[in-house]
Amino acid sequence: MAANNELRRGAFEMTLAMLMSGSIGWLVVSSQQSALNVAFFRCLFGGATLLAICAVLGVIRRELFSWKMVGLAALGSAAIVANWVLLFAAYSRASISMATTVYSTQPFMLVALGALVFRERVTPSTLAWLAIAFIGLVFVVKVEPAVLAVPGQYLEGVAYAVSAAFLYALSSIITKHLKNTPPHLIALITVATGVVALAPFVQYDALPSTATHWLQLVALGVVNTGIMYVLLYGAIQKLPTAMTGALSFIYPVVAIVVDRVAFGQKLAWIQVFGAVLILLAAAGVNLGWRIVPARRLSI
Repeated sequence: MAANNELRRGAFEMTLAMLMSGSIGWLVVSSQQSALNVAFFRCLFGGATLLAICAVLGVIRRELFSWKMVGLAALGSAAIVANWVLLFAAYSRASISMATTVYSTQPFMLVALGALVFRERVTPSTLAWLAIAFIGLVFVVKVEPAVLAVPGQYLEGVAYAVSAAFLYALSSIITKHLKNTPPHLIALITVATGVVALAPFVQYDALPSTATHWLQLVALGVVNTGIMYVLLYGAIQKLPTAMTGALSFIYPVVAIVVDRVAFGQKLAWIQVFGAVLILLAAAGVNLGWRIVPARRLSI
């Protein structure tokens, strides 16, 4: 009974975190700020929230810090912050829907890096899913969406989203070496690194001029960063890996729906088909779906 309650609570936390994640694109675009400005204020407001959370949880302890830990955390944090900047820049160029879909290729980046760095074996099924995702990506980039904030920069936006996915995978590889560090503390180091790294590049002469835009940035930092990380890490601790992977696909679906409702984004049928292929392939890799007979297990 207790196990079932734990599972239900984890599923609720993961679902809520993914719903929050799916609304990030709307907050970014609606704030009318540059990608660098949005990333900076996400780190600033998110950092204040995570600092309070870490203090309450008691994870800011001297024994948790070492030169190796700080170095690896800073390196992974730099990759995550750059990932945010690139993804935010992709939203206005490739649309939230397409940027999020292309960004969902990150599992393949992670598999490739795992094979290179940790010599992990890649199964034929994974290679098959990769081929399907590539076909989907070709369909996605074939037609520029009709409704874009920055027409004519669609392929540039797609490139940003691909680069963001690679940086996310890179940060995941680095974070593997921080197993004994509380995840909330890693998140705090990430946003703190972002504040320091991005402060010199903020366009201080183009800050939000309305209370609504400021509120959107505060919500992005407090709710969609600080609180979202707490829910996400809490869910990961309670759920089996397969369920975590399955629920994570709420994020791109919500992002696509939000883009359609908030900005009237209409996709060509071939793009919808490509997006379905990418998300299906990403699900196949995350959930370990086998499409190649087991007797030909790995290479």
